[in-house]
Amino acid sequence: MDTVIVIGEALVDVVDRPEGRVEHPGGSPMNVAVGLARLGRSARLVCALGDDDRGASIRAHVGASDVEVDATAIDRTSTAVATIGEDGGASYEFDLDWRLDPVHVPAGTPLVHVGSIGAVLEPGARAVLEALRVRPADALVSLDPNVRPSITPDRDAVLATLEPLFAEADVVKLSDEDAAWLWPDRSVDQVLDGLLAHGTALAAVTLGGAGCAVASTRARITVPAPRVDVADTIGAGDSFMAGLLAGVLARGSAPAGLDADELGRLASLALACAAVTVSRPGADPPTRAELDADAAGVLGA
Repeated sequence: MDTVIVIGEALVDVVDRPEGRVEHPGGSPMNVAVGLARLGRSARLVCALGDDDRGASIRAHVGASDVEVDATAIDRTSTAVATIGEDGGASYEFDLDWRLDPVHVPAGTPLVHVGSIGAVLEPGARAVLEALRVRPADALVSLDPNVRPSITPDRDAVLATLEPLFAEADVVKLSDEDAAWLWPDRSVDQVLDGLLAHGTALAAVTLGGAGCAVASTRARITVPAPRVDVADTIGAGDSFMAGLLAGVLARGSAPAGLDADELGRLASLALACAAVTVSRPGADPPTRAELDADAAGVLGA
């Protein structure tokens, strides 16, 4: 099976909970790579890691899901201190070093996924954009901005960095919080309109417990989220992204002109993946076997 390349940060989530502090491997792109692998897609994570205990824990974590690692060496592995609120939501403080050696995307790569801090924080962001510009012409691109204003607070600068990435992307997913921060004067429908106008074939905005809105050039629908007891929301959006991409890849063709039924199947798979993740602590995406028959069926044989 051809290998998906995921480019972006891998770090350790240091989570403050009422019962004490715990650490989990994390980082949005890393979570997407693991999520894809657990759903049966071969994945390679291009990231930056230190030669330290936290770096070793990340390598062990992704290796347990058979994700390959291609890491630029940095002095110490990055961290994100996450504080969990009463509603299960997480807020973050980052200690991040983002540098990246030039990235080679080989022929036959079906998809390159980028996003989060790695897509906008220099100097690594330049290598991310260059990787997309020199990728094979038939490799799909997906983008999840997953904005972090605490690290990149200048909205205009973030948008300027994201614009060329939007122009390359076939699939874009944002949370409603991302969308509100990037474009505070736009509704969700206007955000979807803007993404499609950039040439995106499949655009999605997650709506927390309300589900998601998804759109193509042919159709637009809103899909409710499954009801679930929430442990925390760490990694929920990343599991959604992994599910969405796994569904797109299972189609075997670019996601152009999807109709409402196709959008619904992809969104339901993505939401099912997110629902499993929020039901347990930390960024712990599901395997295919943990999904119900309808969701798993979208992934094919």
